[in-house]
Amino acid sequence: MGSSSFGETSKRVLLVDPDEAFGNVLQEVLGEAGYRIRQVFAPQQALSEIADNDIDVILLNISPEEQSQRYLLRAASELPCAPSIITFGWGKHAAFGLQLFREGAIDFLEQPLDVQELRFAINRACRRAAIARELAAAQHMLGSSRIDGLLGNSAAMDRVNSVVRKVAGVFTTVLVTGESGTGKGLVAKAIHQLSERANRPFVAFSVCSFPESLIDDELFGHERGAFTGANQGRRGRFEEANGGSIFIDEIGDLALPLQAKLLRALQERTISRLGSNVSHPIDVRVICATNRNLEQMVREGTFREDLYFRISVVKIAMPSLRDRTEDIPLLAEYFLRGFAKLHKKQCRSMTPGFMGALARHSWPGNVRELQNVIERSVVLGNGHDRLSIDDLPSELRGLSVSDELPKGSFHDAVKNFKRELVRVALAKHDGNKLKTAKELGISRCYLHRLLNQSAFADAREDEVDSQVVADIPEAQLTVEDPPPTVDRVRVFRSAVRIA
Repeated sequence: MGSSSFGETSKRVLLVDPDEAFGNVLQEVLGEAGYRIRQVFAPQQALSEIADNDIDVILLNISPEEQSQRYLLRAASELPCAPSIITFGWGKHAAFGLQLFREGAIDFLEQPLDVQELRFAINRACRRAAIARELAAAQHMLGSSRIDGLLGNSAAMDRVNSVVRKVAGVFTTVLVTGESGTGKGLVAKAIHQLSERANRPFVAFSVCSFPESLIDDELFGHERGAFTGANQGRRGRFEEANGGSIFIDEIGDLALPLQAKLLRALQERTISRLGSNVSHPIDVRVICATNRNLEQMVREGTFREDLYFRISVVKIAMPSLRDRTEDIPLLAEYFLRGFAKLHKKQCRSMTPGFMGALARHSWPGNVRELQNVIERSVVLGNGHDRLSIDDLPSELRGLSVSDELPKGSFHDAVKNFKRELVRVALAKHDGNKLKTAKELGISRCYLHRLLNQSAFADAREDEVDSQVVADIPEAQLTVEDPPPTVDRVRVFRSAVRIA
């Protein structure tokens, strides 16, 4: 199973699962439908597979204890045409599966796997991968000089667009700062696309995507015999980007010894592979990004001051989404159109209640989180041409205001609005009145008056607590140990016969 190779016309699926028996039965099921399964037994092995093969889908058996799974998701997301990643695991791992959505996964399936659900998920993922490749090819052919992807009419985004256009025409290094999910990678791509190097390679590398022991090899390459298993020489990311641009993300996580080697490469415009004393000249535009405070790290001695000054000749600060809420409608509309076309849905607009919930959310995951919310709403929507409150994920639904116009007098409408606002805030803080009053910006005495006026005084706080518990997915309340692996294969085989 592990030695299978991909056929050129097959739909390519990479299975990351330590159980070879499960991989064999999966090949039996999907092989008849035109899929080719290649199995690796650990996420570390998958890293080389996604670099060397054109993969459509990654099926990842998750375990919260295995941190290398996060490296795999991040590395896959850096590819020009990133493969779709479907995670699967037992019910007790559902919460971890949901966390991986923010790191690039598009689906989570619970074991034992349902055959029809698995086929549907892989088919959808393959269609998504095919459309992504077509879109990337179309964008490459267009060769547009506009700043693609940096959407927004806010003053903060106007400043970002202005600096990007100015810095694109020069060779200097650029440091992009900002929280995760704000679009630092889009800024790096925009600088490259607007520069004279647009037709040369753009190579992205995230420091967090690889263990520290592999970063030197990834950036600078190695010679044959440099270490055990190095049967042939390998170019690093700097050599791959020669003549173009390299984007080094999460530069603040780079270890001090590698900071010294990177500084030498930037100063001398040469690199040395592992196992060699020969220097190779490079012509590379360097763009770095981080969500950390490098100035503070310099003061603490965890980041080299000379390297900081070298990479931050020009700094671009990406604003968080909560600091440019006026851009949310434009971004939501952009994502809605894209995902409606991608998933062949009829969604054309959003109701006021839906949009209101988006405006009230704090967006800790920034633009990436908004993108995921819109895609989820489109995929799981009620089938109407407008996304409504019911299509929101549960964590945003409580922030919405009804789509219906208020009935009755003005005073009735105001009273109902206050009632709804207090109900949502109480639920958010598990019935804690002090926290609720602070959230609403009112005194606790006034909150009690509102509760009495709205008949909330008769409601027991334990009812709020029970509602909060009821909102927790059942998978998060399940702590049973998963059945033995052999049961998983037997159940799956039985399900295949039934299907």
